[in-house]
Amino acid sequence: MAQIICIDGDRAGNLVRIENAIVKAKEKDAEIIVFPESCLLGWLNPDAFNRACTIPGKDSDFICQLAKKYKINICIGLDEKDGDKLYDAAILVDDNGNILLKHRKINVLPELMTPPYSIGDGVQTVKTKFGTIGIMICADSFMENLLDSMRSKKPDLLLIPYGWAAAENEWPAHGEELIKVVKKASAAVNCPVVGTNLIGQISHGPWTGQIFGGQSVAYDNKKDHSAIGKDREKDIVFITIDVNN
Repeated sequence: MAQIICIDGDRAGNLVRIENAIVKAKEKDAEIIVFPESCLLGWLNPDAFNRACTIPGKDSDFICQLAKKYKINICIGLDEKDGDKLYDAAILVDDNGNILLKHRKINVLPELMTPPYSIGDGVQTVKTKFGTIGIMICADSFMENLLDSMRSKKPDLLLIPYGWAAAENEWPAHGEELIKVVKKASAAVNCPVVGTNLIGQISHGPWTGQIFGGQSVAYDNKKDHSAIGKDREKDIVFITIDVNN
């Protein structure tokens, strides 16, 4: 779990932080690295309507190049522009630089940004050398119908980029709520879940000033085993998960 600092609108700096996290992950031979939600431009940043790229496109191409360069599989949240629509998306890229799967967030919380993100259509999985992997994004994991749909696809691993935010005085307790959400998702889908949160602050809309406090969570329901990221500090968290190939 690459619990990195993400600064709204700082695409170049965020890309540097992403690559640095990959380097550290490879030092310990990580095979999959999972980044947070909206890593390049920031969640709930309306500037993304003008700055986000298509997928495939410039931003995802750079991520694919990093995956190929460092021979690592990458799951990352990226804003995606498609015509006049903006999607809160996430992709899974293999270690040859190929996009295996793209998910567009469904539970987009439209009251938090004007105009809001467009709504994605359903959940998907993809067969990989690690087994079947699915992707959801943050608030998607609150929705029982989406968890039920994902469970029906029988994933071996579920990856969830998060933008888990709360007021400053609600941390570190808010991290306990993320643990509950990830554990519930793992039980509902019946597979290990890796949920990576970021470090930063919301800079636009009604949640301006709320804090992303880290405390990323990976949980394996079959072994009742978890790994937790640091509280309000960048962190690279390693966890070994057995999946069914």
